Amino acid sequence: MRRVVVTGLGAVTPVGVGVKAYWAAITAGRSGVGPLTLVDPEQVPSKVAAECLDFDPTASLEHKEAKRLDRSTQFALTAAREAWEDARIEGAVDRDETGVVFATGIGGISSLLASEKVLHTKGPNRVSPFTVPQLMPNAAAGQVAMKLGLRGPNFCTTTACAASNHAIGLAFQAIQHGEAVAMIAGGSESAFVDIALIAFAQMTALSTKYNDRPEEASRPFDALRDGFVMGEGAGALILEERDHALRRGAPIHAELIGFGQSADAFHVTAPSEDGSGAALAIRRALRSAGLEPRAIGYVNAHGTSTPAGDASETKAIRLAFGDHADRLAVSSTKSMIGHLFGAAGAVEGVATVLAIRDGILPPTINQTDPDPACDLDYVPNQARKAAVEAAMSNGFGFGGHNAVVVFRRHAE
Repeated sequence: MRRVVVTGLGAVTPVGVGVKAYWAAITAGRSGVGPLTLVDPEQVPSKVAAECLDFDPTASLEHKEAKRLDRSTQFALTAAREAWEDARIEGAVDRDETGVVFATGIGGISSLLASEKVLHTKGPNRVSPFTVPQLMPNAAAGQVAMKLGLRGPNFCTTTACAASNHAIGLAFQAIQHGEAVAMIAGGSESAFVDIALIAFAQMTALSTKYNDRPEEASRPFDALRDGFVMGEGAGALILEERDHALRRGAPIHAELIGFGQSADAFHVTAPSEDGSGAALAIRRALRSAGLEPRAIGYVNAHGTSTPAGDASETKAIRLAFGDHADRLAVSSTKSMIGHLFGAAGAVEGVATVLAIRDGILPPTINQTDPDPACDLDYVPNQARKAAVEAAMSNGFGFGGHNAVVVFRRHAE
């Protein structure tokens, strides 16, 4: 089958807009979590958030165009455009053979609720005709394709917090099997509405202990963790058939070599307690990549900072990697950017590629109190220089969805 490389990267994150700003911040261990501003904090018990405060949609979109798009789609277009330019692919690829897979967990929920408010306060005639294009989950995939004129495979994945890894994996397979020569794979999310925050809080999934110290609230694998911090943003990767990329002299950041998926078949929101479902996806990703466990040097963990999720992922890594688990570096970049739901895997995929390319492992910050149930090397508090040949990025979502991707250093 065809080999697939990563030639472009784009990101919109709570620690900065653009890959350069994102990478500089997370390798410095800087938190993007602060006081909640996009929703009235008096309405919700969790008053911390990882918001994209530096984002200006008109920096990359026309003002009129931006007004017609949900915030999540604005993120998607910005990240996709950066990745497209990073790949230097304009004019070098057949647009009929180039597609888009863009993920989301919740879609345009803020646009939906805003239109519902207009309906009840101003009447049906005031509801915007752009409401449906704003709220539909596949809006980002469609808009990216239209913006760039891409007529290849185009669809959306919505497998909760595993959605971006599914997008990357399915785009990878499309190129492997000759359905496309290049794909934009990614995810975007902006779900800061009161009902979402209240609903997650009712599930006791959100952090509420650190409202007065927001930068400490996201603390994956730490004994004092009490839930995740909601984040927003987008990530995008240009995936390209290797020979095509080499012929045009494209910049190659890494090679994408494996994808594995599974279902917990256990509970609609809780992970499998023994980690077996996630471990199955990890094993399948390794098999897809043609690698033994010992070949992996770094894992960008799903690591959401929930008590059950982090303990389950630790068990999954131990099940899948055996003795090699004790030699693995594992970190959660969610400690700095919060949980981006359907965009998480894309933004974390960008970090995984850069970890391989630059030889720097981003840290898990807020590691102060060891948890006996989480006993791996989580790269605590400070980035680490390390030459990594192959790395993995985990994504696990409500519904028991598991998706794992594997990258390695590209060598001609």
